Amino acid sequence: MKLSRRTHQQRYVRGYARVGVLVVAASLLAGCSSVMQAYPPAPQRAATTDHHYKIGPLDTIQVVVWGNPELSATVPVRPDGRVSVPLVEDVLAAGKSPADLSREIRELLARVIRDPVVTVMVNSFQGVYGEQIRIVGEASRPQSVPYRQDMTLLDVMIQAGGLTDFADGNGAVLVRGTEGGKSYSIRLKDLLKRGDISANVDVKPGDIVIIPQSWF
Repeated sequence: MKLSRRTHQQRYVRGYARVGVLVVAASLLAGCSSVMQAYPPAPQRAATTDHHYKIGPLDTIQVVVWGNPELSATVPVRPDGRVSVPLVEDVLAAGKSPADLSREIRELLARVIRDPVVTVMVNSFQGVYGEQIRIVGEASRPQSVPYRQDMTLLDVMIQAGGLTDFADGNGAVLVRGTEGGKSYSIRLKDLLKRGDISANVDVKPGDIVIIPQSWF
């Protein structure tokens, strides 16, 4: 059957459109590949072995003054980093270890009672802002989590609830604040979806995990 000139034109346009879609898809794949290759892979071992916890704003601490229960209290650390306990007002807690804070409170109480024995315990943890691990982008629950000794990327992502359906897990980036903001590529899809434990890496205080959205 002989085709009309109009039918030939329509088939040509459709064929050209298919080629255009393939070219665009290839360009996007190449772009994604170049983004993934833009950063070196994160080092698998980067633990902070000498890390000591510092009290942060919104932590809850328990101050125990032995033999003086009326002076003991469980109090939140205010957003300004300070706490108030009986006979001690507005003492800076944020950025100090529990042992350092207990010594300071003991020195302040020694002005009014004899030989106080003070212990500070942290009941709930947020940590100082500069040491929190931040997860942003296509995580199920983007948030900041306190760093703890020997913490890994898998620990962080469990707390963030894993990836969304739209996440480009293998295009994720780890930004390391302790190295002046140096960026590393991380393979979250391999780690969480495929169980590739070789994709698990240590995290350090102040790390940021950025999870982009997948193009398709």
